[in-house]
This record gives sequence, C-alpha cells and structure tokens, in this order.
Amino acid sequence: QVRLLESGGGVVEAGGSLRLSCTSTGLNFKDYAMAWFRQTPGGERKGVSCISDSGDDTFAPDSVKGRFTISRDNVKNTLYLQMDSLQPGDTGLYKCAALPFCIDYSTAYYVGHWGQGTQVTVSS
Repeated sequence: QVRLLESGGGVVEAGGSLRLSCTSTGLNFKDYAMAWFRQTPGGERKGVSCISDSGDDTFAPDSVKGRFTISRDNVKNTLYLQMDSLQPGDTGLYKCAALPFCIDYSTAYYVGHWGQGTQVTVSS
C-alpha cells in the first residue's frame, strides 16, 4: 500500500520559514516525479513545485520562485519543500503527490498518489 506522509507545517509570521517533508512508503520513490500542491479552504488547488525522478529538474510558478526550493532524497524516500519569505497568501494545506513526470503537473491530472497534507498558516 502506497502512503505519502507530510510533516513540518505550522503557524509562522510573514517573512518566516518552514521546511516541509513528505515520506513515502510502498512506492518505488525514485521512479516517480514528485510535486507539492497547496489547497485553500475554498477548495482551490495550486501546484507550487515539481521535481523530476532524478532530482535534476525542478519546476515552480513565478509566485514562489526564489522563495520555495523543492528537493528529494531517493535513499530516504523523502521529498522536501523549503519555504522562505513566507507570505499570508501562502497559507493552505500542503499536499505532496507522486506522478510520472512534471509536464503539466499543475493540472494534477497525472497524479497517481496523494498525501493527506500538512497545514501551513502565515500570519500578517
């Protein structure tokens, strides 16, 4: 059974930092691209970063470039998201996802597995 377990969320003031982790079990982790998504209470979902299976390629929207860094450890089967200079607009439930590639990752169409998410709240 595949399981993705996120951790590292919390409440932080604007300008602060958090590091999210997503640990995978039951998945051939190194064979999957991995992504982070943010979901708002209203149900809107946005892709915030994606990393290729090897870790050589990363993708992110302009809104988080220079502030968020996605990385992975294929020995520890763990995905990370370093979030710096956090803003209130970054608030949401952050979920990790496994998918075959990063192309069109933001649509979530190709996501095969989801985690339950970890809450990030940024206060102004």
